[in-house]
Amino acid sequence: MGIQENLLNIQENIEQACKRSNRSADDVSIIAVTKYVSVETAKEAIEAGIHHIGENRDAGLLKKQEEIGDAPNWHFIGSLQTRKVKNIVDKVDYIHSLDRISLAEEIQSRANGKIKCFIQVNVSGEESKHGMTPEHLEPFIIELEKLPNIEVVGLMTMAPLTDDKIIIRECFQRLRRLRDDVQAFGLPYAPCTELSMGMSNDYEIAIEEGATFIRIGTALVGKEF
Repeated sequence: MGIQENLLNIQENIEQACKRSNRSADDVSIIAVTKYVSVETAKEAIEAGIHHIGENRDAGLLKKQEEIGDAPNWHFIGSLQTRKVKNIVDKVDYIHSLDRISLAEEIQSRANGKIKCFIQVNVSGEESKHGMTPEHLEPFIIELEKLPNIEVVGLMTMAPLTDDKIIIRECFQRLRRLRDDVQAFGLPYAPCTELSMGMSNDYEIAIEEGATFIRIGTALVGKEF
């Protein structure tokens, strides 16, 4: 199937997941993860109706952006090295992988204005996953008050790679509770209304648990390299 057909299937799955959880499908945005596909395929996704493109490396993002332009919203979704911040900071709409104060300080010093950031939280506790521990989230949020170029729009996580849907659901539920806790602080620099969670294999569960951004690669655009 082509991207248009894949998108229609995903949109139908989103509709059904939203019905099961009494949500509106309008509250869920699809980020096409294009790190394994060509510029041409990324363009095809945009032509099919995708408004958000996600890349996990600065070189890949800059190459696609150079050829595609500013039409979609650009998301940096991979682990971000401090030394790479200068390459992408004013060229993306969202950064999904803020997970340490040194990175926040580098974004602050390099950005020309507010940068919408998701704090990446390792709610599963897996050593292979990036992100801060849930216990460090609240003090980290408080520390960000001194960095006016950082706007915490939400939290992000990756669920364990498992077929156990109970484990996956618990992971997403925990992130939602953490998001609600941050939101309750009422901090103007951390509205924290969004949840970036769910990928090709688990996005329906993520939506049922409150995801507002889902990051879809293989199921939408495939994998070319």
